[in-house]
Amino acid sequence: MKTIKFRLLLLFISIGLFSCSDDNNPNDPQDQTALEFRQELNVSYGNDSDQVFDIYLPANRTLNTKVMILVHGGGWTSGDKSDMDLLKDLILQDLPDIAIVNINYRLADENHPPYPMQIDDITTIINLLKTNQNDYVISDDIGFLGTSAGAHLSLLWSYAFDTESDVRMVASIVGPTNFTDPAYLENEDPLLDELLDTFGIDTSIEFLEEVSPYHQATSDSPPTILFYGGQDPLIPTSQGVDMEAKLASLGVTHQFTLYPNAGHGWIGIELLDTWTKLKAFSQTHLED
Repeated sequence: MKTIKFRLLLLFISIGLFSCSDDNNPNDPQDQTALEFRQELNVSYGNDSDQVFDIYLPANRTLNTKVMILVHGGGWTSGDKSDMDLLKDLILQDLPDIAIVNINYRLADENHPPYPMQIDDITTIINLLKTNQNDYVISDDIGFLGTSAGAHLSLLWSYAFDTESDVRMVASIVGPTNFTDPAYLENEDPLLDELLDTFGIDTSIEFLEEVSPYHQATSDSPPTILFYGGQDPLIPTSQGVDMEAKLASLGVTHQFTLYPNAGHGWIGIELLDTWTKLKAFSQTHLED
């Protein structure tokens, strides 16, 4: 009789424990059962109206869920996170286990140079994600996907400012990599001059190297995937070719694609190829 009573007692205890776990408190990092998809738009991370981001958290996420940060282009002086909607939607569809943070950052003007302002914004966002890690139910591991100026910022932060080695991968679509490239310094193209002048607060080689991912890359840089257009009027082909050679010399895992007939962006078959490669690279380096 005592044995039967003891077993009944264990049964009631077990039922009680399972009942507690079914409550699913999203603020309890140990209770991660059946978390639903969650999104928050225009989350503020500073006093400026541009300091906002959108976050998309997958269903059934855990503290191992990786985060992809999207960084828009616009020559450091324009652009908006909505410019990344196509890539955001593709990730939601094809990489549903990855969380997405689509960011805005303060835009540069004559009184507010892009560096280090925009790098500081990225740092602030990453610190905020860490502070809210248990609420969001995400890991510290992140990836970057940037286009044009946003690709430059993604590469630079990943190579020079990732002091805790959180970046698992970085993707550059037509991102500038080396401001000491003769294709910039010795050019007479007004479009290229305007691009370089954006960083004109200091034209010394030392400064240009400081803001160039090419010069900041090391053997510890994260896996990198690069896409460039052979007819790009803003980003010389050498920006991609030389970056690929530098990563190869350092032994950094990387992929490089040059579309000979593409400009500063592309559509059709080339876009499909880009996403196919980006998806596979992300699955390898960012998904669980």
